[in-house]
Formats: sequence, structure tokens, C-alpha cells
Amino acid sequence: MPGQRLARGVARLLVSLDHAVLTEFVPARGLRVDLISLGPKGELWIVECKSSRADFACDRKWQGYLDWCDRYFWAVDGDFPAGLLPDDTGLILADPYGAEIRRMAPEARLAGARRNRLMRDFARAAALRLQRLQDPEMLSAGVF
Repeated sequence: MPGQRLARGVARLLVSLDHAVLTEFVPARGLRVDLISLGPKGELWIVECKSSRADFACDRKWQGYLDWCDRYFWAVDGDFPAGLLPDDTGLILADPYGAEIRRMAPEARLAGARRNRLMRDFARAAALRLQRLQDPEMLSAGVF
């Protein structure tokens, strides 16, 4: 999938910036972001990967993600018409092997209670994913 290839490159970039990264994260019911990252100072970034003009045009939920992060980015490849993307969001140019920030997203700090909830949900999701990798038989035993 093209979006997953972009997500891989973006994840590599974010890890190089000392962020912990989760893909396909649900910050709230009805929302699922391509990537969310937790930075070393507790900052939360969301990145949506768009592989084509049609993929971007179909996305009706992205503005709902703004309330769930400190910075919001789009990740696209070099062929994407970046002029379509809102100027008040971040822009990351990516491929499957890496990425670079072309436009830093403006910061809109989360409220403390929401940040705490997201950090707790992030930690739980990461721990459960790790446990599933370490003990895949738990899935067939109905534990997860």
C-alpha cells in the first residue's frame, strides 16, 4: 500500500528526532490516524500520509485530528501536488526509506487533561502491541 510505504519513511524520520511512533492509532472514537508520535518532551504529533490527489480529496476527517495533537503534518511523496495541502499544517516529503520535514507544523499545545489521556492511551497501545509480538498465542487463547 502506498500510504504504508510513506508511513515507514516518516516513522524513520520521527525516530531520528527521538520520537516514539505508533501507526494506525485511534485517539478518539471514529478517528484513526496514520501515525502519532510522542516526543522527548511529551509533545504529540499526528501525521497523515496521502499517496494521491484522490486520497486527499476523500479525507473528510482530518480537521478532527487537530484537536488531538500539538502539531499536525501531511506526508506525501515527491509527485504529490503539495499546493493542495493547507498552508497552516506541516508538510513532510517521504518515501519508503526516509523523510524530511519541508514545512514545520504550527504548534497548538494540547490541554493537560487531554495530553495525559493521550499519553496513557499511547502507552497502553504500545505495550499491548509489544505483548502481541512477544506472545502471539495469546490472541488465539482469547486474551486480547
